[in-house]
Amino acid sequence: MAFSHSKGRYASFGVVSSVDPKIIDTIWDILDNYLKGVFPLDDQLRVDFQNREDKLTLLISQQCRKTAIAFDYDYPFDPYAPSRLLIVDEAGDETLILPYELKL
Repeated sequence: MAFSHSKGRYASFGVVSSVDPKIIDTIWDILDNYLKGVFPLDDQLRVDFQNREDKLTLLISQQCRKTAIAFDYDYPFDPYAPSRLLIVDEAGDETLILPYELKL
């Protein structure tokens, strides 16, 4: 099962340069405390940034499953932040990456 044996955590240049570090930490916290061991996880998760009353909602879903879960935060929504990130697990190396960076 993906995300079960973490060896390292990384964020791509695109993520680090466009997403607030608190949001990055929050995404890892969600993965560790609300997803791992609760839902079966694929090796790629999608994180959509949504605007809910000018506050940030993180919608996490998987392409191969019809499961999605939303987390509402008091962080202000940033319209200039990316609208989507991916969390990819490659044999224990977990990376936050922008979708276009994955295709490079």
